[in-house]
Amino acid sequence: MRAFSSLHPAVSMLHFAAVVAVGMFSTNPVIEVLSLAGGALFCATLTSPEQKKKDAVFYVFMMLAVVITNPLFSHNGVTELLFINGNPITLESVIYGCYMAVTAASVMLWFKVFGEIMTSDKIVFLFGRLLPQISLVLSMAFRYVPLIKRQAVKVSRAQKAMGLYSSEKVVDRIRSAVSVISVLIGWSLENAVETAKSMKARGYGLKGKTNYSDFRFTKTDFCFVFGCLFLLVITVSGMAIGKLDFYYYPSITAVPSDIYSLICYAAYGLLAFLPFTFESGEMIRWKYYKSRI
Repeated sequence: MRAFSSLHPAVSMLHFAAVVAVGMFSTNPVIEVLSLAGGALFCATLTSPEQKKKDAVFYVFMMLAVVITNPLFSHNGVTELLFINGNPITLESVIYGCYMAVTAASVMLWFKVFGEIMTSDKIVFLFGRLLPQISLVLSMAFRYVPLIKRQAVKVSRAQKAMGLYSSEKVVDRIRSAVSVISVLIGWSLENAVETAKSMKARGYGLKGKTNYSDFRFTKTDFCFVFGCLFLLVITVSGMAIGKLDFYYYPSITAVPSDIYSLICYAAYGLLAFLPFTFESGEMIRWKYYKSRI
């Protein structure tokens, strides 16, 4: 089940924009951890167990790479831990690397969720009249990645079924990858031409052309929007008056922990965990109704 995807596209877009914007512009570690946790939990509800394992391995290695490489290139900070080739490795650069890793992982997770929830028809519905070209490019881009992955799997399986590149040798793997890429390039060009002809035949972009959509703004959408805006105002106001300020250079400052800061943490935490809570609640209710049958 994907209960969150049943909300109005404007509601989903508002939530994603609010969570990602705060997470990207804030340097507070508590905010970043909340963003990462909310994105990870919501992503886990939308993916299969096998995909969860692949995502976990990818993000762990990506974060470790950022944490390790940042101190090697950035030597800012006053707390020196050790020297490598005469260059200091500082505590501040290590902590800042952790911050960058968490921020990058959280943003990537939220955009992964965005791609799962905001389908091409929703993007065209939101921006089709205002920005038809941009909405078309965005919808095609989000659709293109999973489409080309599925096509690559089909081509690879077809080659193995014909007995081509079936061994596990490195040379055969490279040849198979080159062959798959070659086929995908030709398929992509042909698909682009067919899509352009289909759009032209259907009159895309002509004046007066109407678009059908079955999206309706419900009471649930209204409550969700009110909750998002309320939590966002609390968080942004805390950032505006400096209650969430945190600095890594030249030395690490203390994490804000006064009453208003705690309220801001709670507000952003609720904002980040809203989709997971909504999805989990619908799943529990579905299992309850199913058990009553």
